[in-house]
Amino acid sequence: MSLFQNKGEANARNDIDASFVANSGYIDELVEHYKTRLLTEVNLEQITSLKESDKRLKIERYVSQFMAEEKVVIPRQDKEKLLSNLIDESIGFGPLEPLLKDDSITEILVNSPREVYVERNGRLERTNVSFKDESHVRHIVDRVVAPLGRRIDESSPMVDARLPDGSRVNAIISPISLAGTIISIRKFRKTPFTMDDLETYNTFTNKMSIFLKVLVETKLNVLISGGTGSGKTTLLNALAKSIPHGERVITIEDSAELKLDRSNVVGMESRPPNVEGSGEITIRNLVKNSLRMRPDRIIVGEVRGAEAFDMLQAMNTGHEGSLTTVHSNTPIDAINRVEGMVVMAGMDLPTHIIRDYIVGALDYIVQVQRLTDGTRKITNISELEKIEGNKIEVRDIFRFQRTGVDSDGNIRGDYTPTGIIPKCLPHLKIFGIELERDFFTPKEEVDYEHSGVYTL
Repeated sequence: MSLFQNKGEANARNDIDASFVANSGYIDELVEHYKTRLLTEVNLEQITSLKESDKRLKIERYVSQFMAEEKVVIPRQDKEKLLSNLIDESIGFGPLEPLLKDDSITEILVNSPREVYVERNGRLERTNVSFKDESHVRHIVDRVVAPLGRRIDESSPMVDARLPDGSRVNAIISPISLAGTIISIRKFRKTPFTMDDLETYNTFTNKMSIFLKVLVETKLNVLISGGTGSGKTTLLNALAKSIPHGERVITIEDSAELKLDRSNVVGMESRPPNVEGSGEITIRNLVKNSLRMRPDRIIVGEVRGAEAFDMLQAMNTGHEGSLTTVHSNTPIDAINRVEGMVVMAGMDLPTHIIRDYIVGALDYIVQVQRLTDGTRKITNISELEKIEGNKIEVRDIFRFQRTGVDSDGNIRGDYTPTGIIPKCLPHLKIFGIELERDFFTPKEEVDYEHSGVYTL
């Protein structure tokens, strides 16, 4: 039998024996009971907007009032546990709260109420965190999506959302998911990574960092390519810091993740259709609209479809220095994907015209990869050029050459220039930046598997 069948019974009770409550697992029932009272008697939306310390104080006052009305007395340490659990359940994210507060965790994956994994340092590990049941998991998902005006139900069983700290959330429910509600959370640092931070983590070398920063500073168009979780958005955010102050930047994303610490940044976010199936605002709509907003730079978080054509058009018509990302495994794959996306736009264009668009728009492709040991590295910095016969030549300027695996399973290898002199040097000189040819001299001891030049 529940501790409280209804509020009338709760008010009629005398003091509850404290040890009985603590030792019989009734803290959980108290949490559920007071959560119900808070939901029905208090405006939780107002509390949610308060600072963290004020949230706790406000809820503590309400709970103390409820306990006084019901003559409930429990030990201080149990009341602390009650308040902590109640805050997590009513205005927080339940069992996920401690994981969200742990800065060493980069991903949180809920496979079922009893199976929760996290990623630390690029490796997955199972936690001892669990939910009461399936409805408990659904409650947390609803807590995430409700304030954003999103919905998740049988007619719309998938949802993308973001937490107040910017972390990206994806949730799937039955019947799409065969195992009940599944949650995937990609966490983001409160302070975004800089290029110096990434260099410290051996994501690239100092030479590569210098080269990438001057590409952005001198308004060359850069496409960042990589697989899921490879660090595309992290690198995009770090690279964007090289955009000179004074330029107007328009960011366009599916779910806002970029944090550009600068003035004159305008962010736009796509919107899914509403319950009636109308009101959708696509990335393509936003790219088209951005051209009317006097942008110096356009940053698209990721191109996935027809918006690629509009992005290429923008890059080809005076909006140099734009940045975007794409899901692909190699620079060649990235070009093929962009080519396919232009076809998706419904433009009846021959292949040679599409390739003209691509080469005219994109100057460099930066390939990032999450390796099997969990580390993230830039594996290629490549330039594009159209050559005879309607072909595109892709030349690696820098690359990461794997040499083996150590006894702990860590990937070993070298970053090095390939010896190819980039065609952009005269362009850089116009901006007062001179990189000597020696800057691109390769390490003699590296034995290349390939010359670093690819044709498609």
